[in-house]
Amino acid sequence: MRLMAADVAKATNGVLVGQNAHLSGVSFDSRSIRPGQLFVPIIAERDGHEFIADALKAGAGAYLTCREPQGRTAVVVNDTLQALLQLGSWGRTKLDAQVAGRVVGVTGSVGKTSTKDFIAAAVGNQLRVCASDKSFNNDQGLPITVLNASDDVQALVLEMGMRGFGEISRLCAIARPHIGVVTAVAEAHTERVGGIEGVARAKAELVQALDASGTAILNADDERVAAMRGSTKASVLTYGTSAAADIRMQSCDLDDLARPTVTVTTPWGLVSFSLAVPGKHMAMNALAAIAVAGVMGLDVQLAAASLREAQLSPMRMNVIRNNSGAVVVDDAYNANPSSMAAALHSLQSMNAKRRIAFVGLMAELADPEHEHREIAALAQRLGIELVAVNTDAYGVAGVDLAEAVKIGRELIEGDAALVKGSRVAQLERLVEQLTS
Repeated sequence: MRLMAADVAKATNGVLVGQNAHLSGVSFDSRSIRPGQLFVPIIAERDGHEFIADALKAGAGAYLTCREPQGRTAVVVNDTLQALLQLGSWGRTKLDAQVAGRVVGVTGSVGKTSTKDFIAAAVGNQLRVCASDKSFNNDQGLPITVLNASDDVQALVLEMGMRGFGEISRLCAIARPHIGVVTAVAEAHTERVGGIEGVARAKAELVQALDASGTAILNADDERVAAMRGSTKASVLTYGTSAAADIRMQSCDLDDLARPTVTVTTPWGLVSFSLAVPGKHMAMNALAAIAVAGVMGLDVQLAAASLREAQLSPMRMNVIRNNSGAVVVDDAYNANPSSMAAALHSLQSMNAKRRIAFVGLMAELADPEHEHREIAALAQRLGIELVAVNTDAYGVAGVDLAEAVKIGRELIEGDAALVKGSRVAQLERLVEQLTS
């Protein structure tokens, strides 16, 4: 998005110091900033103000600051994060006419990033779309996504994370979505909201933010999500395997790598599609994308055809065949009991001689001991060998990274391994070792 430094000052109630520079987009990371972008120094574990000089050296056109300006073009504000939120709201208003009816908010305890990626693919072959990068789903990432949209964008697909009550409401105040997708309510971040019912209340903030002209797209197979029908003024469409779902999975066939081919009944006719990633749960996420395309008035057949080519964010059910011929499924980005169970079922569906799951800690659970033991029991029922990496929470003796690598390197052609854990587990390090 093109903007002027004076626009930034006006939107943030800041003071412009220096020239009224021409700007193009926004970044809070001095390591990846592009020439002409506005640099926003966020105060977190490190104070982003320490990197203003680096950002300017890399070509930043201007910067926000709540300190003494360091030369060049600056906008002095009281709080840089609050200023970013204000600027994101300004940017959303600037795009209002061209994205009318086509701003999508996506949330859920599991599947929101993959669903966002599928929606971007389904919509993106018919409209110019801007979607959240990776998991840019908080009060920093969402306004950055809006402000980095191209000037000719026609649709926004915005992921919304939740780490407490009120967060999604704040994000909706910036995004002003016309369509809200809720994928699931599960045991994730439960310690922050007092349990799973608290998760449901927090996720429902998305559909509560929709006005009567909007559409809520809800997972019919999740009773807590389906119940959100009563929390919104918007029209409601449901998706899932339930006979009552508006977008209903009629059949789902899995190949040897558990990649689904799906037939779906929709209000816009019968639709079929295949995915390049494994798992019936991924097919469920894709149903939401078809629903979004239909609500936008797009050709759902074209939307469905684009799903196989969807570029999913890293570490989401990414299938890699290593040098020994074994299949490694990289799902290391995050984990909670629901997503872990879905990934294990996908592994069990693969045509493999040996199935092994390298699992890390699942963080931020209200009852961690019970939840980890339940996953261990599920793996046993599915005939999957469980290797707990750097944790004893699953009730089996944990191994360190080096031992996990040693076990993984025993895998041969015809074997399949899943690697999954919460962010704190950093199991992408194991994936690198097993696939290099």
